Amino acid sequence: MILGAGQVGSSVAENLASEANDITVVDIDGVRLRNLQDRLDLRTVLGSAAHPSVLLDAGIEDCDMMIAVTQSDETNLVASKLAQQLYRRG
Repeated sequence: MILGAGQVGSSVAENLASEANDITVVDIDGVRLRNLQDRLDLRTVLGSAAHPSVLLDAGIEDCDMMIAVTQSDETNLVASKLAQQLYRRG
């Protein structure tokens, strides 16, 4: 799961998609998500990564790895903490 569809998130998504990974990208910008989805074989979720319901919609419970690269450090930190609380392995 990649949180953020900006330059970094898009680049990471492109590299991971080329290796046949199942990828979900979360962002608040629908245009960016559509552009990514048009170019790559991935799933997108529109919404703020800082909201638990968005992370659950994106499938956080089945996620092997989450990369938080939104443009907001606060959102990245909140999303990481939420992911830890919502889904812990072991």
